[in-house]
Amino acid sequence: MREMSCRLLVIGAGPGGYVCAIRAGRLGVDTVVVDPAPPGGTCLNVGCIPSKALIQAADEFHRIAGLAAAPAMGVSAGGAAIDLAATVAWKDAIVARLTGGVAGLLRRAGVRLVAGEAVLRDGKTAVVTTPEGPVMIRAEVLVIATGSEPVALPSLPFGGRVISSSDALALTDLPESLAVVGGGYIGLELGTAFAKLGARVTVIEAAPRILPQYDAELTRPVMQRLEALGVRVLTGARAGGMSADGALRVALADGAEDILADRVLVTVGRRPRTAEAGIRELRLDMDGPFIRVDDRCRTSMRGVLAIGDVTGEPMLAHRAMAQGEMVAELVAGHRRTWDRRAIPAVCFTDPEIVSVGLGPDEARLAGHEVTVGMFPFSANGRAMTALREDGFVRVTARAETGEVLGIHAVGAGVSELAAGFALAVEMAARIEDIAGTIHAHPTRGEALHEAALRALGQPLHI
Repeated sequence: MREMSCRLLVIGAGPGGYVCAIRAGRLGVDTVVVDPAPPGGTCLNVGCIPSKALIQAADEFHRIAGLAAAPAMGVSAGGAAIDLAATVAWKDAIVARLTGGVAGLLRRAGVRLVAGEAVLRDGKTAVVTTPEGPVMIRAEVLVIATGSEPVALPSLPFGGRVISSSDALALTDLPESLAVVGGGYIGLELGTAFAKLGARVTVIEAAPRILPQYDAELTRPVMQRLEALGVRVLTGARAGGMSADGALRVALADGAEDILADRVLVTVGRRPRTAEAGIRELRLDMDGPFIRVDDRCRTSMRGVLAIGDVTGEPMLAHRAMAQGEMVAELVAGHRRTWDRRAIPAVCFTDPEIVSVGLGPDEARLAGHEVTVGMFPFSANGRAMTALREDGFVRVTARAETGEVLGIHAVGAGVSELAAGFALAVEMAARIEDIAGTIHAHPTRGEALHEAALRALGQPLHI
C-alpha cells in the first residue's frame, strides 16, 4: 500500500473542503484533499451552478416565448424552441470549466488532490481507494467536509420515474408533466424552471404554505407568480407511494388524490453525509445528525475539525467556504473565530428571495422592539423598465438605537443585492447609515435606501 503524510488532510473537495485546502496551501501548510468526484462537491457538480444554469435557460426561453405570444416594449419575437439536451451540454461545459479551474487553483497552491473514496481508521489516518490502488494517508490535522445528500422518502425511493434534484439537472428530454414533492427552495427553483420550459407542474407540500423557512410576507409574491405560471400548488398535502397504474398518491386535508406525472421529483431536504468515510467510528459528539463543533469548528476529538453541511444549518455553500477559510488559518497558526452574525440565504425562485439576519417577527421573539421599513418595487423606476414590479425590500432595526437587525427582499434579480445586505448587518449599520448612503439611480438597490428612509419616517417616493 502506498503511503503519504501531510500536515492537513481534508476529506471532501466541496466548497468548504477546496477553499480550506487552497487557503491552507497558500499559507504554506502541507495539504492533501480527498474526494472521489471532481472538485467542487454537490454545489459545483450537481447543485448550485447546474441549477442556476437551468434556471437561466428557462428564463430566456420563457421570455422569448412570452414576446412571441404578446409583444411588449415594442419588441416581438418569433417562435421559441428548447433543445434540453443542448442545454444540458451547455450546463456541463460550465461545470467542467469551473471544476477544472478549482483543480488548477489547488495545484497552484501546492495542494495534492487524491481522487478516491476515503475511510478513516482514526483521527489521523485514512485509507483511500483509488484507481491505482489503495493509499494510506497520515496527517497531523483532519478536516471533515463530506457535505450532504438528498433525502429519499421510504415510499418514493429514487429510481425510474422518481428522481432527485441531481437527476432532474441531467434530464435531456422535457417531461410533459412533473410532480414536485416538497415546496422548499430546491423543489420550487427546479419546479419553476420546468414550468417555464413548458411542463405541467404540481407541487406537493406538507406544510400549510410553500417555503416555510421564510416568513409569509416574503413568500406571497412567489406564490402569486407560481399561479401566473400555471403551477398547481397543494399545501397541507402528503405524498405517498405510487399506485398500481403509476399515479402518485397524495393525501389531502379533505381526502386523497392520484396525480399522474411523467416524473416525480422528490425534494424533501438534505441530510449530512456523516455515515460515510468511517466518520461514525470516530465517535464524535453529535447534534442530532450533525457533527457538533465549537466556534473554531473543532470537534470533540483533538486534531479533528469539521466544516460545511455536516456541521448543521444553514446548509449553504458560502457558509462552508467561510468555515473552510477560517480553519485553514487556524491550522496555519492564525487566531480566528467563527462569526455567523450575517449569513445571507438566497432562494432562486421567481421572484428571488434574499434573507439576511432577523425578520420582524424573529426580532420581536428575541425580545427586541423594532422599527420596520418596507419599499415596494412597484415604486422603483428600474423595476418598471424591466417589467417586473413584484416584491419589495424590508429593513428591520432596533427601535431604540436604529441598529439594523435584518434586511430581506423578494423580487426579480434581488440575489445580487445580498452582499450589500450582509455588509450592513455584519457591520452593525444603523438605519441612518443606509439612509445617508448615496445609492445609484436608476437601480433596484435604491429600494434599500427608500426602505431605510421609510423606517425613519422620511419617505421620498412613496
